[in-house]
Amino acid sequence: MSVAKKEYKRVTVKSLVEMKQHDEKISMLTAYDYSMAKIVDGAGIDVILVGDSASNVMAGHETTLPITLDQMIYHASSVIRAINRALVVVDLPFGSYQSDPKEALRSAIRIMKESGAHAVKLEGGREIKESIKRILNAGIPVMGHLGLTPQSIYKFGTYTVRAKEEEEANKLKEDAKFLERAGCFAIVLEKIPATLAKEVAESVSIPVIGIGAGNGVDGQVLVLHDLLGMTHEFHPRFLRRYLNLYDEMTNAISQYVEDVKNKDFPNEEEQY
Repeated sequence: MSVAKKEYKRVTVKSLVEMKQHDEKISMLTAYDYSMAKIVDGAGIDVILVGDSASNVMAGHETTLPITLDQMIYHASSVIRAINRALVVVDLPFGSYQSDPKEALRSAIRIMKESGAHAVKLEGGREIKESIKRILNAGIPVMGHLGLTPQSIYKFGTYTVRAKEEEEANKLKEDAKFLERAGCFAIVLEKIPATLAKEVAESVSIPVIGIGAGNGVDGQVLVLHDLLGMTHEFHPRFLRRYLNLYDEMTNAISQYVEDVKNKDFPNEEEQY
């Protein structure tokens, strides 16, 4: 017999904990602008991540490192204006929190005040504990991020699966428990073995949301442009494409060009 799920008119950090407690999976997607965020929110998504992946999919950079705090605030502000239900979490960009806890707090405060976002996300474990502590002490909800942390790509040297070896897996498990004790409301696990992700999710009381981390976690996140098939050259194992918008949009635009060239657009009914 199926169990009726609680309807949330507005998703909060408390809602996500309740979802985990009731074994309801959490849905999470990225969005970076008003129009797309309005569609995503209207479709019933639980969490919208204004990710630093905007550096890749919106600005065309090779990594997430170049995006600035001002740019993240711009994207987050655009998303917030579209939202009625979803919890909006914003990535703190590279360089805005790693080395200076005071700078981390200033960055988080700017995001919350200037964009109206609901929470921030930081990559890392114990090594950024002072930054996490300061942000939480200011009353700002924090989502953690472990496993493959794209802001550290030049340290890793590759986007391959993380924590396959025992030493790194143990550190990840310890960091997850640390983030829970510190007061983070959720953790993203990126590109780690499914068995490890399941073990972590079962070891903490806060929600664990995976991307390339199997189905034993409490929820899933994908980059919206990947899910819709707009970034057609990206083919990781964990990605399920629900549409092929790259081809559909290309065909539509090509048809428009042809219609303009052939003087078919606009026709008599499409002018004043």
